[in-house]
Amino acid sequence: MNQKIKVTFYGGAGSVTGSNYLIETDKMKMLVDCGLFQGTRVSEERNKEPFPYNPASIDALFVTHAHLDHVGRIPKLVKEGFKGEIFSTAPTRDFGKLMLIDSLGVMRKEARKSKEETIYSEDDVDDAMKLWETVDYHNRLQVGDFEINFREAGHILGSAMIEISRGGKKILFSGDLGNPPNPILRDMEKISDIDYLSVESTYGDREHEKSTDTKLKLERAIENTVHEKGVLMIPAFSLERTQKLLFQIDELVENGRIPRVPIFLDSPLAIKATIIYKKYSRYYNDRAKEILRSGDSLFQFPGLKMTLRTDESKQINNVPAPKIIIAGSGMSNGGRIIHHERRYLSDPKNRLLIIGYQASGSLGRRLLEGEKTVKILGETISVRAKVESIHGYSAHPDMNDLFDFVSGSVDTLKKVFVVQGEPKSSLFFVQRLRDHLGVDAIAPKVGDSFILDL
Repeated sequence: MNQKIKVTFYGGAGSVTGSNYLIETDKMKMLVDCGLFQGTRVSEERNKEPFPYNPASIDALFVTHAHLDHVGRIPKLVKEGFKGEIFSTAPTRDFGKLMLIDSLGVMRKEARKSKEETIYSEDDVDDAMKLWETVDYHNRLQVGDFEINFREAGHILGSAMIEISRGGKKILFSGDLGNPPNPILRDMEKISDIDYLSVESTYGDREHEKSTDTKLKLERAIENTVHEKGVLMIPAFSLERTQKLLFQIDELVENGRIPRVPIFLDSPLAIKATIIYKKYSRYYNDRAKEILRSGDSLFQFPGLKMTLRTDESKQINNVPAPKIIIAGSGMSNGGRIIHHERRYLSDPKNRLLIIGYQASGSLGRRLLEGEKTVKILGETISVRAKVESIHGYSAHPDMNDLFDFVSGSVDTLKKVFVVQGEPKSSLFFVQRLRDHLGVDAIAPKVGDSFILDL
């Protein structure tokens, strides 16, 4: 039988954030991800808009992982009528609840300023969790006449690619993929038999540093800051990158590679996420499991203090330099890091070390691009601190790993949709796939629909 599906890209198209993909047949409708638009005021306003489909008509939602640009509008979806089932891995469900409650707190602060309502409430989060089921990798689900398979993505703990198959044909939504090798997580699975592929392209036009260079750069940034008796600020992404960073600082401390100085993890969200990381050690790679079996802790070492409460965070100011502060949020668009940046960016002895993707328009991006005067919490700050970056900490693959990932299915691929990247990155990767693999690749725009044989 010649069966068709319709796939529409309602987010994650033409930009990195807002992932939201609708799959329709004449019998059912399914979503992959339902994320927030992030980065600029204009993009964030889109989160308030009604969904371009009826949430009550959706039968199932599959979640790739718990970053807000993939889960952040799920309670809004429920609030507006969704009553279907939500599926993800167990860590993604736990992280998802944590991230949604934390995001609500941030939105409430913004709402007080603008005197607008938040897009969802705590009750909406609770209602979403009641619909949210867990499934492990390769425990295949039957949803209608489709078979759903969660495959390891290696991006953050519990992250998955969503493989949807029917009648011997498959479409795979990559979600966000990992940047191998990861010191804690298993690498993303190889794919070899996909007919249609929706693939991320955050770094579709760039190469990362080697992991050995990453660790050496971190070591030097710490040593130089200590030598200059300064403050090293690291904007933290609460999931994966913070845990990876703690793991590597632990190794540097344990092996005497860096001086012992006060190190603060000043992010309630990262602290709570690290507790979840400890809960799901069965998802770690073999090396990390072996370290745990030896009795070592992956995320605790001499000199590290986790400052969960606000009063503990404020006390960091009283600790003399040199010191290291790891604080959220990762793009300096909120969280405790902006208080530290306001205090320390004007001193040339200090350093800001950026270790993750910075969305266009974010404060982190502007600092990375060399702006010398920025406004933080209403105060104009002269940027005299050194601003450095390490790209190897990205939780995303670079252009070469992405290319290798796609090429695994080159013999079966009928079409590749390149998503979750800024246009420059996505279009570069599209052209590379066309030129070197000869596949039909396209970077869809928001609202674009495609009829596929599946």
